[in-house]
Amino acid sequence: MTRTTTGPDPAAVVRDYYEQSAEREADRLDRPTDGAIERELHARALEEHLPPAPARILDNGGGPGTWTLWLARRGYRVTLTDLSPALLDVARDRVGRASRQDAVNVEAVAEADARDLSAFPDASFDAQLCLGPFYHLTSSTDRRQAIQEAHRVLRPGGLLITTVMPRYMRLVSTVLERGSAAFTTGAVDLILDEGRYDDARPGRFTGGYLTRPDHVTSFFEDHGFRVRRLLASQGILSWAQPEVAALAQRDPDAYQRLLDIAYRTADDPSIHGMSGHLLVIAERPAVQAGETPATGRA
Repeated sequence: MTRTTTGPDPAAVVRDYYEQSAEREADRLDRPTDGAIERELHARALEEHLPPAPARILDNGGGPGTWTLWLARRGYRVTLTDLSPALLDVARDRVGRASRQDAVNVEAVAEADARDLSAFPDASFDAQLCLGPFYHLTSSTDRRQAIQEAHRVLRPGGLLITTVMPRYMRLVSTVLERGSAAFTTGAVDLILDEGRYDDARPGRFTGGYLTRPDHVTSFFEDHGFRVRRLLASQGILSWAQPEVAALAQRDPDAYQRLLDIAYRTADDPSIHGMSGHLLVIAERPAVQAGETPATGRA
């Protein structure tokens, strides 16, 4: 695969991070103060938008298999891919401990790069989850390759459900953690000027591509998709996750009602810039006369 950057392969940098953090990543979506709200809102979006089971789904970048097994339990036929052997080992262990029917619905667990899905024929899947790779593709060439591959392996009318990462929440969290060093090392300027986040410290999130919310829809639509919805993954609750976790313990009814509001308002553009992640739900339209299958455009 042709590279446009020098130095370490970006995929190797990202793989190394997840190899070091596999244990932490494996239960992230279960942690009340980290991924639990994201899990709840994403689950609602999947239930609302996915085609009926037993549609075939590619969980691309699916790591430890959390969503793969969630889908398999609902009757979907799922293929899981990821860059990290350590996370794939976690996924295989989980599939091995799942019920027989759930395990049967997991068609494959394999190592793959989002930029190269050549193991799969054209129009192989009814939907693709890609809840991670796009915020680790730091060059425009890599992002273009990944979106073209996503388009290729989806059938006409298929869905791409993916996440991207806005800039400002990462910027603020970087300054809160690192103080003045965030400015003197150039980390803040790199986020603001280039949408990049790199952290050489072992086991730290790195190799991040941080976008602007107003650029998201045009990127996907320029590559042959029709964006159905753009949602804040934690809704209005990004900065209150510890407090929301405490609310869940002392007043479960209020917690559920607050989640209802968070999901109902998650597509409000006024909150997108300060979301931890954005969930993109995009459709590959049926190819029309005069269009090319590679892009959906003439």
